[in-house]
Amino acid sequence: MKSGACVLIALMSLSIISVSAQNPNRERLDSYRIAFFTQKLKLTPYEAEKFWPLFNDLQDRKIKIQLGKMQLNRKINQEAATLSDKEMTEMGDKLIELEVMEAELSRTFHKNFKEVLPPEKVLRLYQAETQYKLLLLNELKDRRQEKGSNFRR
Repeated sequence: MKSGACVLIALMSLSIISVSAQNPNRERLDSYRIAFFTQKLKLTPYEAEKFWPLFNDLQDRKIKIQLGKMQLNRKINQEAATLSDKEMTEMGDKLIELEVMEAELSRTFHKNFKEVLPPEKVLRLYQAETQYKLLLLNELKDRRQEKGSNFRR
């Protein structure tokens, strides 16, 4: 169940990012994200100046890894019936390699965040990330329900 939720969050994050990259409302979404985290973390101007470049770099790197996992999973799903044991092993190894890369990325950025934020704010960051993902998931769910009810009318 947890991995399914993680995949859903990753897919949702990627779809929001890809839509926002093509959408003129991207600035609005970015502004909302900045306001959300700034408020939750109670960042001072000095902290914000140091925090945002790190946070944005982390998000960019995470997206690349998640995109790699998504593409590999898509390939596995499309070609599962025709893959040899060797190919399956290689793909499984690659998935684990991407998971390890993501964990190492989190470890590295945790150290970096501790250099620019006090411990309390680092912990608040992790809580805020979870809250923000849930907020986006709820927003996506609400929009889908609205679209679904519009089709039924």
